[in-house]
Amino acid sequence: MLTDIHPKLPMRDKAVTRDFYINKLGFQKCGEEDYDGYLMVKKEKIEIHFFEYRELDPKENYGQVYIRTNNIDQLYQSMRDKGLDIHPAGDLQIKPWGQKEFSMLDPDNNLLTFGQGV
Repeated sequence: MLTDIHPKLPMRDKAVTRDFYINKLGFQKCGEEDYDGYLMVKKEKIEIHFFEYRELDPKENYGQVYIRTNNIDQLYQSMRDKGLDIHPAGDLQIKPWGQKEFSMLDPDNNLLTFGQGV
């Protein structure tokens, strides 16, 4: 019965979050409405929602999303080619649990991990 999941992550500044996801990661705005303090973005089958939390201390934010892909090497290279920062502990590598992964942080310190089964 369950069909989709759309994680909700905190954001301090909607314009900054929108710029990062749309202009750097290639997401699109989701929907026609523009809600105050709320943002929805999508890319292919992925949809992420954000709620405004202006008092968020990025050093204390533990928001995380795991995004599966079917071409981890190409995705990783495209992000490197764009000059995007890969998490210092999240460079592309094969993990003991059978996933090839890399990670990055968004402007609010939400951890985005991209992975593909090996």
